[in-house]
Amino acid sequence: MEHKLAIANSKAHTPKLVSRHHAQTIVHGDNAIGRLNTRVAVAITKSVGSMWCAYAFAALALISLPSAIQSGNSIIIISWIAQTFLQLVLLPIIIVGQNVQAAASDARAESDHETLISIHTLTSEVHTIAEQQTKILELLAERTNL
Repeated sequence: MEHKLAIANSKAHTPKLVSRHHAQTIVHGDNAIGRLNTRVAVAITKSVGSMWCAYAFAALALISLPSAIQSGNSIIIISWIAQTFLQLVLLPIIIVGQNVQAAASDARAESDHETLISIHTLTSEVHTIAEQQTKILELLAERTNL
């Protein structure tokens, strides 16, 4: 009986697509403040996570380069490279890369979801056919035993 219930539950199951919207709701909640926080965070991430922002940050960082070089102090030059240039410029570039990876992941998830729905539909149909064939075989077995 438990096996039949599991089969019935499996046949009734419909795969669902979990998108970024679902994740945002989990992180920030589905209330007005949560939606506002999500919008603000996404807007900031989109603006900072652009190559234009990376170019602007690089230009901003280069303004202080002549002073660092003129100091002649290797510690100051290394600090400029590590703390000013790398941190300031790499942040938006990393965000851009993550956005590209997230878009690819979302596209794969949608494709996988469509495939799962197709497989589920076909498997349910095959199971229904197998059940009908089993009934026919049982009827034939009863007739031969008479």
